[in-house]
Amino acid sequence: MTIDTHTTRSTFAADIRTAATRADGLEAARAMRAGAAGAPLEVARLTMHVAAVAPEELVGVYDGLTEGWVGRAPDAPDFSSPGASGEIPVEFLDALWALIDDPRVRHDPGDITVRTAALAWMLPASLHGRVAKFAPRYPGVTEGAAAGLPAKFRLEEIAAGPPGSLAARLHSLVVDKGFDLEVLDRDELGLSGLEPPLDYLNVRILQCHDVWHEVAGYETTGLHEVAISGFQMGQFGHHYSSMFLAMVFTKAALTQPPEAMPFLLDVILMAYLHGRETPPLLPVHWEALWDMSIDEIRSQLGVVPYDSPYPAGILEDMLPE
Repeated sequence: MTIDTHTTRSTFAADIRTAATRADGLEAARAMRAGAAGAPLEVARLTMHVAAVAPEELVGVYDGLTEGWVGRAPDAPDFSSPGASGEIPVEFLDALWALIDDPRVRHDPGDITVRTAALAWMLPASLHGRVAKFAPRYPGVTEGAAAGLPAKFRLEEIAAGPPGSLAARLHSLVVDKGFDLEVLDRDELGLSGLEPPLDYLNVRILQCHDVWHEVAGYETTGLHEVAISGFQMGQFGHHYSSMFLAMVFTKAALTQPPEAMPFLLDVILMAYLHGRETPPLLPVHWEALWDMSIDEIRSQLGVVPYDSPYPAGILEDMLPE
């Protein structure tokens, strides 16, 4: 049974502004385990709260959710702090409901990306300033940003990589599967004009997203695209990933059958746990590792691949052509 009444959505929108803590995340996860009727909405509320109102509370909330759902908290410091309250613009809510109600978005990853990114930019400018101010608490952010904006990866460089190397695998994604070398054009997006370290973070994620797919063990399937958002969020609090996952959780709570939320919690929280416990990949100088195999890189960096709770291609198998 779906929940889509105007009253429920109005209440949910108001509740997003309510403060959240690690204890709230833990309680929500345990309520999900117990099958409590309102638990899916509380999970959605908490995750949308940290995405749209209080990014400072993200680690505490997700650590609590992970402890309650997975059975253990990440083996990593909890550096969350109370976030300031904030208003939710009407245009943000209108765009959120339109995205949640659109049944076509699951078939068009590009559309999801553009519309989710647009959601984030509908939030007050002050929130983005707080994301920037809080970002250096995540491991590797200060070290990576200190080196300045990274040079673009070059196709001719990765084309020279030996068979089985990271370079060769990335080259195959670009040439054989039609991926973009840096996902989106950093110059067209004007990322260098963002407030530091958001300039660095946004450039680096577009540049390294597919590298992290390979090194961290996330396949290029629908399920693992959702999962790697959890990984990126655990690594450095990636705001787009936080907004995307909050949208996914909210869609599940408001429009999907009851089994959708447990499925998403399994996938996303295992990936978030993976991201929190993996050494920071942001500051790694990947160009120096192009010729190494994935196994060699994992051994050198201390990376254990993602342990997916479901087959990577399960969504493609479930969805009609």
